[in-house]
Amino acid sequence: MRMLIYQFGGCVKITKVTTVRVSKDTVQMLEQLRDKLKAESLDETIQALIKQQRKALISKSFGLDRGRIKPFTGEDRGEDRS
Repeated sequence: MRMLIYQFGGCVKITKVTTVRVSKDTVQMLEQLRDKLKAESLDETIQALIKQQRKALISKSFGLDRGRIKPFTGEDRGEDRS
């Protein structure tokens, strides 16, 4: 693992980095996706994919009854209110 130091104006950012080995085809697909997402780097592209996957899993887990549940009405009460 390496550490990179970036300086933007008066701000210094230290980032830990590592190398990941992927095929040239995968790099090409990531670069195309980077352009589509208007991401600044392949790292940003990969992070966007991870976030998108997490959102999909959460939506799937917590949206099981979406579209099948009707709004609650007064008639749904099991008591007589008269």
